[in-house]
Parts: sequence; structure tokens; C-alpha cells
Amino acid sequence: MTIAPAPVPVLTGDVWRARAAAHENRARALTQGRRERAAHGETHPVEDFLFTYYSYKPSVLHRWHPGEGLELTDAAADARAGWRWYRAGTASGSLAVDGDGFRAERGALIANVSRILRATADRAPGFGCFGLHEWAMVYRQQEHRHPVPLRLGQHATDAVVEAAELRCTHFDAFRFFTPEAAPRNRETPTRERQAALEQPGCLHAGMDLYKWAVKLGPLVPGELLLDAFELARDIRVLDMRASPYDLAEWGYDAVPIETAEGKAEYVRAQRTFADRGTAVRRRLIDVAAA
Repeated sequence: MTIAPAPVPVLTGDVWRARAAAHENRARALTQGRRERAAHGETHPVEDFLFTYYSYKPSVLHRWHPGEGLELTDAAADARAGWRWYRAGTASGSLAVDGDGFRAERGALIANVSRILRATADRAPGFGCFGLHEWAMVYRQQEHRHPVPLRLGQHATDAVVEAAELRCTHFDAFRFFTPEAAPRNRETPTRERQAALEQPGCLHAGMDLYKWAVKLGPLVPGELLLDAFELARDIRVLDMRASPYDLAEWGYDAVPIETAEGKAEYVRAQRTFADRGTAVRRRLIDVAAA
């Protein structure tokens, strides 16, 4: 007996257009500050990080994809008909993400992203770093990455690093450690060891979920992409509030991790972000494996 193929799930024109419009409105709100500052040649030490460090333009966030395995009806005249990684659907006038084509061309990338995501998800979270990576990036240096004064001054900032155990496991944070700080770290993260060291309590691993969502391209539903971006944005605020920089002029209260109270506050927030990151990470793992 011949078994008929399962019907392809579809989104009708009114449904997918409403989702795309809601996505555009949400994305524009998330990128408004960056777009306005860029138009005037201005920068922000906290809010611009995700756009400069990851080098993804706001337009990346504005583009909605339904994800893989869905057909958009009444879409032949839509602009996405000319977008890469879209193909004609099974019904006349419908479009769908070309998941097979994307996977054929980007298979190695998808496999690497999936490997890192799965390894991180399977590892117990660690909460003993206290955000000292930012302190290690200015240790014994007169010139710093951000044009913002140090909250404690250089000498006292160096003393905090020297009194602590540096436990950074994230290569893309560790690689910015000063030459004097790097040997103080318990681990020596490398790009090759990334999947072996990443852990879900790490703030940078949580921020990187945005990067992985972008790299998975049209396979990722737009709503998931924005969830990953919002998580990264919120994490970055804690990252900088716990840093050695004085951001009071920018409206941020410090999380003073040089004190017991500050460490406790940091860990409480870190645990919340780890839980949020776990949910986003699982969704991305499912996308990569589909």
C-alpha cells in the first residue's frame, strides 16, 4: 500500500503577514536607539555592543523568516520571492524556506553550531566567575576598550583581579585578557576547545545564542531570533554593570562584584539568564537538527 506524503503545514497570507509585521515592529523598537545614534555618529558603551562586536546590522533583525517546514500561501508577489534560500512551495503561489539548499551549502557551519550548542546544554552551569573577565581586560593597562572611567581607579581595579581566582571558560572573552591577566586564568580557552569548555552559566555563552541564531539564517523563525537578541541585550547590561567601568553617567548602577553583596547579586542574575539561555538554546538545537 502506498502511503501518501504528509501534507506540508501552511500559513495563510493573513497569518504570516501579521507575524511578519509584528516582527518588524518589534525589531525596529529593538534597533531604534542604534539606528538613531549611527545617523548622528554617536555611540553607547552598553547598547551598541551587540551591533559592533557581532558586526550584524540592524537590518538582520528586521527580516522575518517563518523557519523551516512551513509554506507561506499567497506569497509569489512578496519581496521574499527574490530572497536567497526561498523556493516555490507545493501549492501554487506559495513560498517556503529552502532548508535543503541551505543545509547543503552550510552543512559544516550548522554541524559546528549544533556541536557547541549541544555540548553547552549538556554541561552543568558554573556561577563562580563573577564577571571578572571585564576586569581582566583592563588589568594593568592604561588604555582601555571603552572610553569610560574605571569605577575604582586602576590600582584598586588591579587589586581586585589579583585577589580573585579568574575562571573564564569563554574563548571570545579570554582572548581580550591583557597579557598580564591571561596567565592568572584557571583555564586557557582556545577556539578548538570551545565545545569542551562552554557552559550555560557563562554570560558570553548566553549572548552568543544571538550569534548562533543569525548563523542558522532562515532556518530560525524570526520570533526566536529576536528572543535571542533580547536575551543578549539584557545579559550585556549585567555584564557592564558588573564591570570595572563607572557607568553612572549612562544611568547604570554598579553591581560591585568586589564585595560579597555584589557577588551574590551577580549570581542571582546570572542564574536567571542561565535559565533563559537554556530555553533559547534548546529551541536552536531543535532548529539545527530538523
